[in-house]
Amino acid sequence: MTFLMGPALLFCPADRPERFQKAAERADAVIVDLEDAVAPADKQRARGAILAQLGSAGDVPELDPSRTIIRINPAGTDEFEKDLHCLKHTPYRHVMLAKAESAAQLRELEDYSVIALCETAAGIVNAAAIAAEPNVVALMWGAEDLLASLGGTSSRTDDGGYRAVALHARSMVLLAARAAGKEAVDSVYVNIPDLDGLAAESRDAVASGFGSKACIHPNQVAVVREAYAPSEADVAAATELLAAAAAAGTGVFQYQGKMIDGPILKHAEATLRRAGR
Repeated sequence: MTFLMGPALLFCPADRPERFQKAAERADAVIVDLEDAVAPADKQRARGAILAQLGSAGDVPELDPSRTIIRINPAGTDEFEKDLHCLKHTPYRHVMLAKAESAAQLRELEDYSVIALCETAAGIVNAAAIAAEPNVVALMWGAEDLLASLGGTSSRTDDGGYRAVALHARSMVLLAARAAGKEAVDSVYVNIPDLDGLAAESRDAVASGFGSKACIHPNQVAVVREAYAPSEADVAAATELLAAAAAAGTGVFQYQGKMIDGPILKHAEATLRRAGR
């Protein structure tokens, strides 16, 4: 299984069905959230909203299953079991497991394509084992829940940057995902009005190797997409470099005064993939 959604994934509360279609139209994929975005008293109603938007035959959903992810509650909870019971009656087979902490939890979701959300100390430490599970297509990390699991108070410093422990967790999830050949999804940027900060963080996500980034507001989608879309100059440079490599026919060669080898060519290939070429 391969994760092909992105780069901008937009969360939408599962108890706000009037927003489902709007979220799907604005983003590359929508994450219908049954976990943190829904109050405990409203979770059953939220599951009902997912079921209610199906066609009369139950097989023509309002949301495209290929571009829809359902974030479910943590494994081992009553809400998790109820979420799975609901999903059995839908065509949705892409799920995001909140607070994933072990490989064993993923085996309970063998019929689903899973984005494992590593957002606790245990989840971060076990990220490699989680990523190795066959039904896991991507890992995502979460900063605020992680700091809460550590007994901390905030994932960011006063200047808006991540604390060292959050950066370490971000790197661990990215490395675990890529080592297993899986996709990596960068965490949300919670300061909604700060689009400049989001842009900077999104550019860093691209440069670091995250394949997509999660959003919590529609206004963030365009910023993430812009960060992931190479400029025409970038595309032209990557195309010319790969053409020069093909002409050289050697593992290492000189191009525009620089030594070019395999890793640099992979960067060029990644640029063209993001451009859809």
